[in-house]
Amino acid sequence: MGTRLMILSDFAKAIGQMTDRRFLRVLLLGLGLTVLLLIAVTAGFVWLVEWLVPDSVALPFGLSLGHLDAVASIASVLAVLGLSVFLMVPVAAAFTGIFLDDVAEAVEARHYPWLAPVAGTPFVVTLRDALGFLCVVIAVNLVALILYFFVGPFAPILFWVVNGYLLGREYFQLVALRRVGPAGARAARRRHAGQIWLAGVLMVAPLSVPILNLFVPILGAATFTHLYHRLESGTPRRG
Repeated sequence: MGTRLMILSDFAKAIGQMTDRRFLRVLLLGLGLTVLLLIAVTAGFVWLVEWLVPDSVALPFGLSLGHLDAVASIASVLAVLGLSVFLMVPVAAAFTGIFLDDVAEAVEARHYPWLAPVAGTPFVVTLRDALGFLCVVIAVNLVALILYFFVGPFAPILFWVVNGYLLGREYFQLVALRRVGPAGARAARRRHAGQIWLAGVLMVAPLSVPILNLFVPILGAATFTHLYHRLESGTPRRG
């Protein structure tokens, strides 16, 4: 119970800082890039379907079935929008990871002013990790989406378990990376795997709440900044 209360305390601190201008800036950047990606994927998928599907198909007895490309295009748009319900927030989380330094710096400036400043994670490293996480999220959630049809009423549990692990892993990794580098971040993640997963599950909880789910990436980044410093307060840092 104590562990869960401490994680809830980290979450409450993150909520208390949601009006921070730096938080809002990262939120808008993450959402903007996610929407642009959704538009690009939809446009590309529609173009591919229209290229592959003929306008009409000849049927026996001189009949024909027309407007197939239009029907297929509409179906493809609906399919992409359906997938976005499952993927939009994790994808937004991956994009937000590109700007995580701003969130972490805002949290540390308010709650941990005694910490030594860090140079920040190189943009190339941050971008590489964010894109890698994006690929993993899409692949795992697509597999989970298929499994949802076989697990029946246990589908919500599968959704929480999978995305709790993914979000917890990525948020903690990105936060720790700033302070202890890639190797140190991986070691810290192994030391605290249980709490990281529980905090990740907490981040999944608002995903089913419209509007609120858009704030999950920022809440996650801020919550895991608090969680990292709480768990690693006695661990030597990278110089």
